[in-house]
Amino acid sequence: MILEQLIERMASNARRIGLLVEGVGEVQARWRPEADAWSILEVVNHLLDEEKLDFRVRLDITLHRPEEVWPGIDPAGWVTERRYNERELEESLAGFLAAREVSLDWLRSLADPDWEARYEAPWGPMRAGDLMAAWVAHDLLHMRQLVELHWAYTVKEVQPYSARYAGEW
Repeated sequence: MILEQLIERMASNARRIGLLVEGVGEVQARWRPEADAWSILEVVNHLLDEEKLDFRVRLDITLHRPEEVWPGIDPAGWVTERRYNERELEESLAGFLAAREVSLDWLRSLADPDWEARYEAPWGPMRAGDLMAAWVAHDLLHMRQLVELHWAYTVKEVQPYSARYAGEW
C-alpha cells in the first residue's frame, strides 16, 4: 500500500463528492426516495462525522496507542439523533471538505506507518492497513449512493415521462 497514492485518491474523492453535491437545491438535498433511505444531506453529514470521529481517530489509535479503546460511534443513529436532514447542505459540505483536508495533512505527516499494526476490536483484530483501505473504499460507497440519489430524483422529477431510454439502471 503506497500512502501517497491513497492520499491523492482521497483528495480526488473529496473533490468528486463536492461535484456530486454541487448545484443541489434545498428540496433535492433533503429528499429521500423512501422513508428509511438517506437524503443527499444525510450522506454528506455522515461523511463529515465519519471523517472527524471514525476513520482518522481509529487509525491514529491503531497506529500509535493500540492499548486504548476506540471511541464509540453510531453512524446510523447519528442521522436522526444529530438531525442531519435539518442542516444546510453548503455548510455541511464545507465541513466535510475541511475535515478531509485535516485528515490528508495528518496522513502526510505519518512517517512509515506500520500497516500491520493491530487493534483488537470486539469482532476481531483490525490492522491499520484494513482501516486505511476501508477509509478509501467508504468514499466510493457513498459516491455510489449519491449517484443513486441523483438518478432516483431525476426519474421522479421527469414524470410522467420515462428515463427508460437512458438504459438499464
